[in-house]
Amino acid sequence: MNPLSMFDVNDNVALITGASGAFGMVAARILAGSGCNLVLAAGNQTALDEIAAECREIGAAVVTVNTRPNDEDACEALIAEAVTGFGRLDILVVASGMNKVALINDMTPSDFSAVMDANVTQSWLLARAAAAQMKTQGDGGKIVLVSSARGLLGHPAGYTAYCASKAAVDGITKALGCELGPAGITVNAIAPTVFRSPLTAWMYEDTEEATKVRNGFLARVPKGRLGEPEDLAGPLLFLASKASDFYTGHILYADGGYTAG
Repeated sequence: MNPLSMFDVNDNVALITGASGAFGMVAARILAGSGCNLVLAAGNQTALDEIAAECREIGAAVVTVNTRPNDEDACEALIAEAVTGFGRLDILVVASGMNKVALINDMTPSDFSAVMDANVTQSWLLARAAAAQMKTQGDGGKIVLVSSARGLLGHPAGYTAYCASKAAVDGITKALGCELGPAGITVNAIAPTVFRSPLTAWMYEDTEEATKVRNGFLARVPKGRLGEPEDLAGPLLFLASKASDFYTGHILYADGGYTAG
C-alpha cells in the first residue's frame, strides 16, 4: 500500500569499499541519508575520516577501516568488521578500483595487471566474501558492483585495461546474478559515464580545452549534459533496496543515454 516503503533501507548494514573515491563518497552520503549503518573502507585515511565525519553528521553510525581489498584475507576481514560492528551485512557496494591510461604499446604488462586486479579480482573477492556471510544470515542481500560505460564501449585514448576490466565486471555481475539468485542475493552493477567529481571537475570548467572536450562528449549524450552526483542516488538506492528484489545480473547505465545511441 506504500510503494515508497520498497526503497526503505533504514537500519540496513552497508559496506562500501573505496569510500574516499568519487563514487564511494556519493554512495556513503546516499546510504547514510537513507538510514543505513555504514562500514567505510579506503586506503586514504584523511579522506576516509572526512567522509565518515560527514556521514555521522547526517546521522549514520559509521565504522571506518583504513585498508584496501587487496587480497582474500583483507576482503574477508572487511566483512568481519561489518558483522563485529553491526551484527550482519545487508549491502555491499564495491566502489574501489583504479585506471591507468596508456596506449597499448606504452602500457606495461604490470600496469595492465594492476588495473585488472583492482577492478576485477578484488570485486570478485569482495562479492565472494559478502555472499558467504549473506548465505549464513539466510535472508538474502544486495551486492552492487561498479562498472562503466567503458565496459560496453571502447575508447581510443589508451583505455584497453580499463575497458577490459569493466567488461569483466559486467561478466561477474551476470554470472553471480545467476548463481546467487536462489539464495535471495541480488547482484547488479551501476555503470556511469562522466559525472562530476574531483577527477572530472576540469571538464565542467569554462575554459577552451574543457569546452572542446565537453562539447565533443555531449554530442553523443541525448540528455545534453554531464552527470551530477545526484544522478547516481536513485539507481544506487534502487539496487540496494527491496525495490530491486526481482532484478539481478543487470548493468544499469547512469549515462544520460550515452550508450543508447
